[in-house]
Amino acid sequence: MKLGKFDIDVIETGVFSLDGGAMFGVIPKALWSKAYNPGDELNRIPLQARLMLIRYDKKNILVDTGNGTKLDDKIAQRYGIDKEKISYNKFLQPFNLKPDDITDVILTHLHFDHAGGATSIVNGEIVPTFQKAKYYVQKEQYNWAVNPTEKDRASYFNENYIPLKEMGLLEFTDGEGELFPGISLQPVHGHTKFMQLVKVQDENQNLIFVADLAPTAAHVPNVFVMGYDNEPLVGLEEKKRFSEQAVEEGTIFVYEHDAFKQATKIVSTGKGFHAGEEIIITKR
Repeated sequence: MKLGKFDIDVIETGVFSLDGGAMFGVIPKALWSKAYNPGDELNRIPLQARLMLIRYDKKNILVDTGNGTKLDDKIAQRYGIDKEKISYNKFLQPFNLKPDDITDVILTHLHFDHAGGATSIVNGEIVPTFQKAKYYVQKEQYNWAVNPTEKDRASYFNENYIPLKEMGLLEFTDGEGELFPGISLQPVHGHTKFMQLVKVQDENQNLIFVADLAPTAAHVPNVFVMGYDNEPLVGLEEKKRFSEQAVEEGTIFVYEHDAFKQATKIVSTGKGFHAGEEIIITKR
């Protein structure tokens, strides 16, 4: 997808599974199964670990890194992750890129399904997956990750980010603002403190990688709030605010975890919001 000077693509690093009830909070299964997917025999729904690739000038920027390959086999099996199919060389090949060609990695937050691929194990050592890249995360999200609550402790693994800081590759962002010309960061706090959404815009169009603010298109309606959110009422108000703005500006929402839709615009019904027709960012 072309957006002004930017070439925007999505990279699908593989389907994994999470509990459907946890993904949709207090919403009954009869409703969320119709809105998204009925789930498997373990009540797990399919989710995509989708990244966004932004290219312009000499910049090759990744937004998030997926689950990566470091999870032990027991955890990988629990979440239905096939580590054998995860290869960043393979994922980048269609764009004539290699991991060393990535110049920057923006991490929306440090949960393992977003930051797991930031580092890899090579010859028993943890190394950056993207050796020549700078990594960016909100400072307060990092502080949260190294001292998480009991509620989300299981989603943080130090090996995904502490080595990057020790190597001097992790740069802290601080609140809302433009990281690069036309690429801005917008922190939200409902899912976890200082998760940063990534907005790309030119004079005529803009899109936003909404991470876990709305992990799937089915989560756009106000009532569909994840049980994983630390502050669900805060997240609800944030989602309403971004949806209102998206309707006004014609913003495209790019979904990190929707196994069926890459992106959509947002539609207002007068009583709330829902996702419009799928927009294909990158041909499958």
